[in-house]
Amino acid sequence: GGSKFRVIQVKVSEDGKQSVQMTSEISTVPEDVMLGAGTQLFDHITECLSQFLEKYHIKEKRLPLGFTFSFPCEQTDLDKSTLISWTKGFRCSGVEGKDVVQLLRDAIHRHGDCNVDVLAIVNDTVGTMMSCGYHERSCEIGLVVGKGTNACYMEEMQNVELVEGDEGRMCINVEWGAFGDDGALAHIQTEFDQQVDKESLNSGKQCFEKMISGMYMGEIVRLILVKLASQGLLFQGIVTPGLLTKGKFETKEISAIEEDTYGVVKAKQFLSLLGLQPSDQDCALVQHICSIVSTRSANLCAAGLAAIITRIQRNKGLGALKTTVGVEGTVYRKHPKFSERLQKAVTLLVPSCEVRFILSEDGSGKGTAMVTAVAHRLAAQRQKIDRMLAPLKLSQEELKAVQGKLRREMTLGLQKDTHHTSSVRMLPTFVSATLDGSESGDFLALDLGGTNFRVLLVQINNSEVKIQSEIYNLPVQVIQGTGTQLFDHIVECIVDFQQKRGLLGKRLPLGFTFSFPCRQTSLDQGILIRWTKGFNASGCVGQDVVKLLRDAIQRKQSVNLDVVTIVNDTVGTMMSCAFKDPRCEIGLIVGTGSNACYMEEMRNVGLLEGDEGRMCVNMEWGAFGDNGCLDAVFTQYDTLVDANSINPGKQRYEKMISGMYLGEIVRNILLELTADGILFRGQISERLCTKDIFQTKFLSDIERDSMGLLQVRAILTDLGLDSTCDDSIMVKEVCQVVSQRAAQLCGAGIAAVVEKIRENRALNSLSITVGVDGTLYKLHPHFAGVIQETVRMLAPRCCVTFLLSEDGSGKGAALVTAVACRVFGK
Repeated sequence: GGSKFRVIQVKVSEDGKQSVQMTSEISTVPEDVMLGAGTQLFDHITECLSQFLEKYHIKEKRLPLGFTFSFPCEQTDLDKSTLISWTKGFRCSGVEGKDVVQLLRDAIHRHGDCNVDVLAIVNDTVGTMMSCGYHERSCEIGLVVGKGTNACYMEEMQNVELVEGDEGRMCINVEWGAFGDDGALAHIQTEFDQQVDKESLNSGKQCFEKMISGMYMGEIVRLILVKLASQGLLFQGIVTPGLLTKGKFETKEISAIEEDTYGVVKAKQFLSLLGLQPSDQDCALVQHICSIVSTRSANLCAAGLAAIITRIQRNKGLGALKTTVGVEGTVYRKHPKFSERLQKAVTLLVPSCEVRFILSEDGSGKGTAMVTAVAHRLAAQRQKIDRMLAPLKLSQEELKAVQGKLRREMTLGLQKDTHHTSSVRMLPTFVSATLDGSESGDFLALDLGGTNFRVLLVQINNSEVKIQSEIYNLPVQVIQGTGTQLFDHIVECIVDFQQKRGLLGKRLPLGFTFSFPCRQTSLDQGILIRWTKGFNASGCVGQDVVKLLRDAIQRKQSVNLDVVTIVNDTVGTMMSCAFKDPRCEIGLIVGTGSNACYMEEMRNVGLLEGDEGRMCVNMEWGAFGDNGCLDAVFTQYDTLVDANSINPGKQRYEKMISGMYLGEIVRNILLELTADGILFRGQISERLCTKDIFQTKFLSDIERDSMGLLQVRAILTDLGLDSTCDDSIMVKEVCQVVSQRAAQLCGAGIAAVVEKIRENRALNSLSITVGVDGTLYKLHPHFAGVIQETVRMLAPRCCVTFLLSEDGSGKGAALVTAVACRVFGK
């Protein structure tokens, strides 16, 4: 903070009393270092630090280090601070605009033998406030009046727009030395202030500081004496070279001259050293001038403090305020009357407030050590958080490995002799023809894939499609009851849809989007392999679901429907998007569940005879990894979610990606963070222990760029979680890590598919479109972008366009049905 600096070792006892022991050494910063290169300054500081560590035999012990840096900085974190401008006679090159913590770390690294971690950078005002606040809890203002001047205070977080959060308070470094740099104080600046500023190293800057602080007070007095002597009003009109020498009259002389008992004597002695022969009257006048300059300094300082105190009073909504100011600095400490004048002026300016001043016994060093101790605790906590989240942060190499493993599983799944060994089923869909523009007519479509399903009327005429649809709910007791209940309920909904639109009695072809793993043997036959996404209706697995639907239609009797096709939702999505973009040959679903399909060369589909043309293959990639091939990226949180699902050991890839499970992954991480005392004050609430309370839609809401911490806290409050702003920041980080991993894993899957298509066709590069549907892809603010970025990274030779399906997969099912009717003459 000045031409001298201290290295301090602070020991805080662990006996619960938190008594403090301090050992310090004062070092000098030579003028050539103050005005030299930045590297020279920080190397000098590091050398002094090294000598201190050596002297006190603490070189081998790794210690946290706090850095009091008393110059205007823009601080972005506890250990990141960019120097705005030098003050107090410093002008080291290559430092302004740089992170001074990093410059210190670089110097420590160059030195090589200082075993320290720089954890916090603190302004001297903050250090002073914290030092005084260690014993006086009401201390909420820090003031430094020494070589420079500045203040800090505790502001309400709701008023600090530069930082997210609205809870509690944050210490604000006012940097009031620059007050008036915009001309706001021009009306009280004297000719002497203007001359001091003009001749300073930083002309036009630190206007307020130059009217208050010890570095400039003596120079103001000297300029006044020169003018008065030149006008014959002092020293018999004699102006000596000593009096004309800049910097000869220092603030310590002002303190000595204003001393009541020997002040006049000190004035005569000092003026004599300047080559003057002052009379007693001259000495008395000089004493009076010193008093005027130092009193103005104290009054201006008091005005600044009064502004801060009034703000705190208004923030708290109090008629009267009791507060404490922690003070440090040679002017306040050593000037015989400065503190008294300051306090008197503050009382005059804020009469409704009771303001107590405490002189910092240990300077700002102890306060900085206290901040560093907190930073040390937070750093340890941060390391713990990073260790917990590290397995969820996948490297490019890990994503490439996932891509490669899926390619191998795809190859195994396509071949007849290895199909049973693959976790990816690669099921033929019997969709091999696409639209040619001649399709027309009215078609019904049923889109079943979650707790809500849609019935659609799709009217195709001259390549135009019109859609009417209605969403119906499937109660839990239906999706987890019997198969007969489920399909009877579906048919009831179809009847309701037809009645509302006057379609009863009309025989319409129906396309059935069925978004569960099925083994298809034809366009209108699909054997259910297993339920997913929370469905568990009995009597369906191993059965032809088209027959189950037809049987339910037969039981209703009044319904006249012709079920022509069964289509997976990915196939429906691909066909729906292909209607707009003929390059669309991949379908992707990322919603409640996740799956993909693509157009494979028939020669590679070993499960069917024939090698001409292409066929759409339903990958059923949700089960990727069920054979253990993804164990390397399966975390403890994935294991918990899997174990507590209705299908443990199955759909493991889907459980890392899809909307049904991401919220549960987040909840399990939050539970561990809470158990470790990092979140929610270490209190594990009953609500947090409730399975599925943290729905994936909350991830989408929390991660929106426009979502402030206040809104995040509101979401957590609605969930019954008593949170702080720090909790909100941590919850947001966990959500971001979980959703990013999901999107990256999904991107790795698509990269595997597009690379296979490119190699199938022996192309150097491939341009292709992926049709996408699903609430997670649609509604999450960053999911789509991360998928696309991951595909670009892992498949650089493929130009992949993602086309969002506007009408869901139901429209695609109707289009597949229309193609089937054209091809087979139905």
